[in-house]
Amino acid sequence: MNSKNILISGASLAGPALAYWLTRAGHRVTVVERAPALREGGQAVDFRGEAHMTMLKRMGILEEIRRWQTTPGPLDIIDVTGATRVSLPASFTGGEVEIARGDLSRLLYNLTKDRAEYIFDDSIATLTETAGGVDITLDSGRKGTYDLVIGADGLHSNVRRLAFGPEDDYVKSSDYYVALYTAPDHPSVANRAVLYSEPGRGALVDATPEGANVVCVFASKPLTYHYRDVARQKQCVANAFAGMGWEMPTLLKALDESSTFYFDSISMVHMDHFTKGRVALVGDAGYGATMGGMGAGMSLIASYVLAGELATNADHEAAFAAYETAIRPYAKACQRVAGNAGSFFAPKTSRGITLRDAAHKILTTKAFIGLLNNMTTKAANAIKLKDYPV
Repeated sequence: MNSKNILISGASLAGPALAYWLTRAGHRVTVVERAPALREGGQAVDFRGEAHMTMLKRMGILEEIRRWQTTPGPLDIIDVTGATRVSLPASFTGGEVEIARGDLSRLLYNLTKDRAEYIFDDSIATLTETAGGVDITLDSGRKGTYDLVIGADGLHSNVRRLAFGPEDDYVKSSDYYVALYTAPDHPSVANRAVLYSEPGRGALVDATPEGANVVCVFASKPLTYHYRDVARQKQCVANAFAGMGWEMPTLLKALDESSTFYFDSISMVHMDHFTKGRVALVGDAGYGATMGGMGAGMSLIASYVLAGELATNADHEAAFAAYETAIRPYAKACQRVAGNAGSFFAPKTSRGITLRDAAHKILTTKAFIGLLNNMTTKAANAIKLKDYPV
């Protein structure tokens, strides 16, 4: 295998994970990230099942994740008075091990910062493939030629747009939106997470050492907003949850003051191919979902597979083809799980809420708890990892 000069766009999870495996295989790696620094905070991410745990062991980070792991409690679905209607076990949301996304991002960065070059506060402006490589110009004006370019830059991938075409061709929105933000300490959710739903809208609150994470999901016709207009996005959330019962009025007060805020439609990426010429997409950029698709585990596994196929095959065309063959069934399995995210949080009718609660009440009985556990790990295990020479 010849050493290659490889540019990765995105320094969240998939990008540093891929940089880890590529540099182990002897490649020269540069990671460019639009944000000025690593993104801190965010919801916890979990790992579950044999494939996930094998992946973490091969990376040598399982024990480090356990050192930083969160301790999720049960997820209680509650009524307007706060009374529990059904309680889902911690493994349903927290898997076998759970860690804050920001902590995992920092761990992966620290693992690779001395192996790869990181460029923050910059992004790919132009991408032109030639017979000898891919010519790149960054927003800053910096130029370079790379053997391969990998888009690990999420659902709204810049590399996908430049190499494959407009986002609208590949990102399919549902009629649900999601917002995440932090709120002050919330005593009613100590040692657990709670989900309160009304038709078409649901709020999940999860205790953290610093306060509480709030996840708001609501059904809506397409909304108009700019991705950088946070004030407009917060107003969309406030409008959607106005008049909601339980403790939502208090939680909405924290919305304006929260410094950590994320807002997007609940969408999925659907593509016929994840590679084109010398460009490949990994993780959410090629086959992700906004939420519910076990994106962290999928990103780490996909990064290992892509690096492994590049190490195994004589040229990148064969490696990319093998990568697509290996990862496509796994990506589809994870997306099938993600397809239920909106309707789980916020069924559109009162009857839908009643049916959701009744179904999960049955699944948490002794007779069916094994089925529930299998449902949460089946997609995560939908791949058999090769022992690649990396």
